[in-house]
Amino acid sequence: MNSFAKTCSIIACISINIQTLLLFAQNNLDSIQHINEVIVTGNRYSEVIPSQKLTGKELENLNSLSIADALRYFSGIQLKDYGGVGGIKTVNIRSMGTNHMGVYYNGIQLGNAQNGQIDLGKYSLENIEEISLYNGQKSEIFQSAREFGSAGSIYITTRRPKFAEGKTANLKAGFKAGSFDYINPSVLFEYKLNNNLSASFNAEWINASGKYKFRYRRVTPSGELAYDTTAIRQNGDIDAVRIEGGLQGYFPNGQWKAYMYHYTSERGVPGAIVNNVWRRGERLWDRNSFVQGMFEYDITSKLSTKVNLKYAFDYTRYVNNDDKLIHVDNIYKQREGYISWANKYSILPNWDISIAYDYQWNGLSEYMSVFRNTHWISAATAFSIKNCLKVQAAALATIVNEEARERENAPNKKKVTPAIFLSYKPIRKADFIIRVFYKHSYRMPTFNDLYYTDMGNAYLRPETAKQYNLGFLYDIDRKEHTFSFFRIGADVYYNRVKDKIVAYPKGQQFRWTMLNLGEVEIRGIDAQSMAIFRLPYEIELTAKLQYTYQEAIDITNPADNYYRDQIPYIPWHSGSAIAMLGWKGWSLNYSFIYVGHRYNQQENIRYNYTQPWYTSDISLVKTFKINKTHLKATVEVNNLLSQDYDVILNYPMPKRNYRFGISVEL
Repeated sequence: MNSFAKTCSIIACISINIQTLLLFAQNNLDSIQHINEVIVTGNRYSEVIPSQKLTGKELENLNSLSIADALRYFSGIQLKDYGGVGGIKTVNIRSMGTNHMGVYYNGIQLGNAQNGQIDLGKYSLENIEEISLYNGQKSEIFQSAREFGSAGSIYITTRRPKFAEGKTANLKAGFKAGSFDYINPSVLFEYKLNNNLSASFNAEWINASGKYKFRYRRVTPSGELAYDTTAIRQNGDIDAVRIEGGLQGYFPNGQWKAYMYHYTSERGVPGAIVNNVWRRGERLWDRNSFVQGMFEYDITSKLSTKVNLKYAFDYTRYVNNDDKLIHVDNIYKQREGYISWANKYSILPNWDISIAYDYQWNGLSEYMSVFRNTHWISAATAFSIKNCLKVQAAALATIVNEEARERENAPNKKKVTPAIFLSYKPIRKADFIIRVFYKHSYRMPTFNDLYYTDMGNAYLRPETAKQYNLGFLYDIDRKEHTFSFFRIGADVYYNRVKDKIVAYPKGQQFRWTMLNLGEVEIRGIDAQSMAIFRLPYEIELTAKLQYTYQEAIDITNPADNYYRDQIPYIPWHSGSAIAMLGWKGWSLNYSFIYVGHRYNQQENIRYNYTQPWYTSDISLVKTFKINKTHLKATVEVNNLLSQDYDVILNYPMPKRNYRFGISVEL
């Protein structure tokens, strides 16, 4: 029996046990009194390292199509965007690289063992309740072992069904249209089966030609004008369908959730424009599906257990018909099986410990077949002293075994990585917190890194990273005053990455050029502030500011021309600003993003200089109610000043564009 068959057997056995528990719990629902809405709160140590969050109305009012667009408003984030509705979008945090970023969808990590890149453009904001960003890791010890392994984490939480008194169903339908022939109908249905069991279904269709005007202007290092062209971006079309469904239930001392996700698309991959040569022969087909479940139960008042299960299948077809390049027509199939078992025990009211074990099987097939078995084992503790000092510490063991049929296997790997997090509140009556953490993280090379024909190296070393962070957070909360809320925070950090692997496009977009830079030092500052003003005539003003400074330099070899140069595509300065003005169902929202100059190759010379860019977006939202029907209308103007800019060199972004939307909720 192969590794995946064994995994399936384990998952099947656990699923049967969970189903038995669920049936027992549901059969006893009628004899138990329950409230209409159950609120599950987090562990009391969850704010050791506070997260950056976007929730509720903030998400609704941002001019964002996808989760990747919304993440631009977090400090410390770098976004790679290849333009248009269908352009691939990936993020990394504090220059650590996309592969060090854990992206969790309803509590379970999204994976891509082939190239490690999670395209966040595939995930819509239509049914998202909250997006959270954690530096280091989530400040919670009752979690899967794998969650202790990321250098930074993004948690995406879908909308939890909530029902008004006497209602058993919610229905929401929406329609958006805009520039680039963009149309986006969607529907969300939620149904309450009983007070402790509810179901949800969400679907949307996105279709766009992706054609937009742009200006392509290039100047030689000597200052002479080489090209200055205005044209229409081609091959940026997309036709995509997303379907999600979920069940969630509560029972005495526990809860469970089951979730299904499916995304299918065909899209053009708008190629790079180099020396006034237009590449547009690449096409991409995606089918991404997964099912996952979570079961959590308080065995006693001190002991809790949680099980996560997941199976995922990803199909990708990549075609390059560019007559100037070699014809490519490749199909990649990825499969993933995952199981996690976590347990938490309260030794004292202020002291908890946890232990967790995760197992994951990954398989990739195309012209080659490679398999990876990964085991994670974690032990963690959390305690507090008089609610002033909070401490979390964890150790994670990672064990990786690989099999590459018809190829040389990568050596098996083992690594133990520690982490410690502290927060201190020096003044009891003031919401002022000092926070500090140290973390050692470890990321495996991807299948492409190890085995890809032209660039693979089975003996490529994994990256290791050491993170140091010192910061503070100060809140003023005065709900009855005009100046009702204020928050300011800042973090100074230092990261040292050994055997760093950097992925950036060179030639075909779907293929990544992998560079092992050896050793990288990263120094930076993240700062953020937020204020809420409650003004006369029911006017509310919310303002947010984010700023990031980063120096990420290669320190591998003093003999290199690029020694102590900034690594590609990392700006020294970046930031964002958001202002939201609300009045009696009206909302006027403005957002601004700035990314400073950076370099697109390793050497920081004039020829590789990439100029800064900034963009402004504005939207007007009106919500109103007719009888029991809630309606919302939205008008958006993106890139208000019609700036010409590239996030990635030679991938021009859209100029001024528009979007309109209306939604009805019953």
